[in-house]
Amino acid sequence: MATGETGFDDVSFDLISVQYHSLKAGHDYGQYVRDANNAGREDIASFFETVMSQDSERARQCHDFLKELSGSEESGPALT
Repeated sequence: MATGETGFDDVSFDLISVQYHSLKAGHDYGQYVRDANNAGREDIASFFETVMSQDSERARQCHDFLKELSGSEESGPALT
């Protein structure tokens, strides 16, 4: 795999990026759930909880892939 200036290969960088954004979004969704509950919209709160759960799963999958790549030659010097 190609390694960019960061020392991370493209796939590792992409996984880290998706993981970060999924975790960040999950943090933000907590406020969205509270807002929907405060507005009396349990249906919308439930929707945001589902989205939050999906992002949490996405972040976990990224973590698993990064763990698998860590220490392998295909990860580039930043993960070895």
